[in-house]
Amino acid sequence: MPTTMKGPGLFLAQFAGDAAPFNSLASITKWAAGLGYKGVQIPTWDARLFDLEKAASSKAYCDEVKGICADAGVEITELSTHLQGQLVAVHPAYDAQMDGFAPPSVHNDPKARQKWAVEQMKFGAKASRNLGLNASVSFTGSLAFPYLYPFPQRPAGLIEEAFGELGKRWKPILDVYEDNGVDVGYEIHPSEDVFDGATFEMFLDAVGGHKRCNINYDPSHFLLQQLDYLEFIDIYHERIKAFHVKDAEFNPTGRQGVYSGYQGWVNRAGRFRSLGDGQVDFSGIFSKLTQYNYDSWAVLEWECCLKHPEDGAAEGAPFIQHHIIRVTERAFDDFASGTSDKKLLRAMMGI
Repeated sequence: MPTTMKGPGLFLAQFAGDAAPFNSLASITKWAAGLGYKGVQIPTWDARLFDLEKAASSKAYCDEVKGICADAGVEITELSTHLQGQLVAVHPAYDAQMDGFAPPSVHNDPKARQKWAVEQMKFGAKASRNLGLNASVSFTGSLAFPYLYPFPQRPAGLIEEAFGELGKRWKPILDVYEDNGVDVGYEIHPSEDVFDGATFEMFLDAVGGHKRCNINYDPSHFLLQQLDYLEFIDIYHERIKAFHVKDAEFNPTGRQGVYSGYQGWVNRAGRFRSLGDGQVDFSGIFSKLTQYNYDSWAVLEWECCLKHPEDGAAEGAPFIQHHIIRVTERAFDDFASGTSDKKLLRAMMGI
């Protein structure tokens, strides 16, 4: 039976803070519900909102978390392990930047940091199961991204070796997600080794076509790469298990294009925008996802270089609600249908 996607949901990562109502799960979920959101995606690295290790081992704690959300009037859409997933594979060029994603105890120690990240990812599988969730969202990390541009000429086999190592690191993690009945929806994102369809296919091959290796669809990253984000759904819809509703715009000039000339976000040719302020064809996207019976959540990820986050969040809920298509249970021309039997069918063909 066709189903209607769920939403609107809100990714809490960009809103969590030290001031009320953004400093606790109870208060931030009430704020989100007050704006019209029906679900929240929880960042698992933010101790103000969630304790991932405790959630992995305690069903009682997970029941408490679900109760807090239910009292506010929202459901949990997915757990996010973006930062931990990023640390499963880190090129040395990014070591100093990536230490900020991990606790101080593993700073300046890439091996310890990676071990911590792998453990965190496994906690994510168990916590998702304890919360009754069947999908989560994350990043793959990167070993090859500094070599994105094919000059200086890459040594033969470099990319294959990088993806082989990436698959080697992720396959055991994905096996834990399989054991817990949870999909990993990787956000396909520049700076990750998996940043478009071709690289997703390479990664999928590297993990042996693992059934839990899936996609968190975010069209903003595709628009900024000038990738056909509607055809992407046609190609990969079977693997799309989560959906970040995020807008963007690309305005090339005589001075800059896709790479945006090292400019800050406000001055880039490609930049993220609040919903409705960019160029993403959301009517087309929601139609495509509905066509392929996507039945999970539509979750706002707010990242705008201009608009205040609270305004972006307030506008986002009705925007998503307006675009969700309530699936019809009958064909529009059913009124004109008639009865048929094999004899009639053959007669219609003169047989």
